[in-house]
Amino acid sequence: MTIKERLSVVKEKVKRAAEKSGRREEDIIILAACKGVDSERVAEAIREGVRVLGENYVQEAIRRKGELGELSLLVEWHFIGHLQMNKVKKALELFDVVETVDSIRLAQELDKRAGGSGKALPVLVEVNIGEEPTKFGVKAEELMPFLEQLSILGNLKVLGLMTMGPPLEKEKMRPYFVKMRELFERARENFSGGGNIQMSLLSMGMSSDYDVAIEEGANLIRLGTAIFGEKR
Repeated sequence: MTIKERLSVVKEKVKRAAEKSGRREEDIIILAACKGVDSERVAEAIREGVRVLGENYVQEAIRRKGELGELSLLVEWHFIGHLQMNKVKKALELFDVVETVDSIRLAQELDKRAGGSGKALPVLVEVNIGEEPTKFGVKAEELMPFLEQLSILGNLKVLGLMTMGPPLEKEKMRPYFVKMRELFERARENFSGGGNIQMSLLSMGMSSDYDVAIEEGANLIRLGTAIFGEKR
């Protein structure tokens, strides 16, 4: 299948899942996860209408932007990997959104660096919903106190939550997605008085389970294989 054909399949599944959850296809943001994908295919995805790209590594984003040239200006860049402290400064130069804020220390460093740019940095808080020891993220029970601490960091704009979830079959992922949606809704209620915590994005679901994630409330999905095919 071509990228155009894969995107057509993706959009149809997104439409059906969105309708099932009482929303529209346009309510769902499709992020193309570029890890391990050559820039030729990424360029093709952009030409076919992809407008949000996700990169896992700062160095990859530098290389990718150089290879894409002017096409890189057509898309919003999301950082979706684990951000190391020594890469924060460069990440702020490269990315429009950091989806993986997982510690107060990282949040404070992002806040400090963003302060120098004169604009608030959009971020998501990464939640380790499966409490897997090999994954990063805030535990579910720690989320509200964590958001409380973020609420005083005026150079961050907390747009919502993100999770990876354990590597399970998609129907077995449903309870984790439900739990994430409940956390998201609780956070939105707790921080509904304005300020820097907005809770508008719930980023969950990947190529193997994005339809179920949408059914359970995701409005940002991160797709690699579903768009680009198997890695070459």
